Amino acid sequence: MLSKRARADLAIGFCTVIWGATFVVIKDALADISVFLYIAVRFSLAATVMACIFWSSLRRMNRGTLWAGVQIGFFMFGGYAFQIAGLRLTTPAKAAFITGLSVVLVPIFLAVFGRRRITAWIWSGAAAALAGLYFLTVPSEGLGALNRGDPIVFGCAVMFALHIIFIGRYAGEHSVGSLAFLQVATTAVLSAMLLPVLAAAGWEKPRMVMSDTVIFAILTTSIGATVIAFSFQTWAQQHTSPSHVAILISLEPVFAALTSWLLARERFGMRTLAGAALIFAGILLAELKGAAPAAPESMEPAGRTAE
Repeated sequence: MLSKRARADLAIGFCTVIWGATFVVIKDALADISVFLYIAVRFSLAATVMACIFWSSLRRMNRGTLWAGVQIGFFMFGGYAFQIAGLRLTTPAKAAFITGLSVVLVPIFLAVFGRRRITAWIWSGAAAALAGLYFLTVPSEGLGALNRGDPIVFGCAVMFALHIIFIGRYAGEHSVGSLAFLQVATTAVLSAMLLPVLAAAGWEKPRMVMSDTVIFAILTTSIGATVIAFSFQTWAQQHTSPSHVAILISLEPVFAALTSWLLARERFGMRTLAGAALIFAGILLAELKGAAPAAPESMEPAGRTAE
């Protein structure tokens, strides 16, 4: 019988595969739909589905749960806003690699602001992952060769690091179903509210062509990458630490690179392969040497895991 931590690791790993595989799908869809309209449609559909799935949980929701879910949703919204805006200007693999910097930012934020003690092995694993992400992201010409989309996507890494931390703060205290729904619904509401503001400012006018690419992207990312993946992540973070989750999620750019190579025929050289190897080394270092009782091996909270 697998321990709860092992099942949590498998759940996060599954989420990472889904998120990594959708970068190419989203990149292709952005040719036919504007960024914030895509986010609004994707998360509105996902929130509707999750409301049906977690209805019994939502009926028992209190103010504390509502506030926790809105905070998590704010960081989710910021992460996707930066990520998808930057994805228009960079490649799917590079966007995923930069997003993966959250693996380094999580332990740094916890150490600086949360006054948590992070083990030397976790730091070493994060450092190896950072080095790998550098090789994967930065051209041999140096930082000056980064395109305009790359620093925008870095904002996404900051927001997703905070998203992981705040899920870790609240996942053990509130219903998994409620938190999963609230973060998605908050993202949908914030993106919908921004649509008229961005249009009035002349920054982005809502645009959508109902092509097969757009329909496929919305359905795939709404159900697979949002309803399923974020429900799994919220449950899993009851049984493992934010630093541990961040290390596992650093696999996302590797899966994104594989998908981009298979579907978009993006080519990779020795520099890219070296970066991927460093990421794997960082994960193994943190997993095999830095493993600690990240979350208590207790019984699952009654009435939560099925919600």
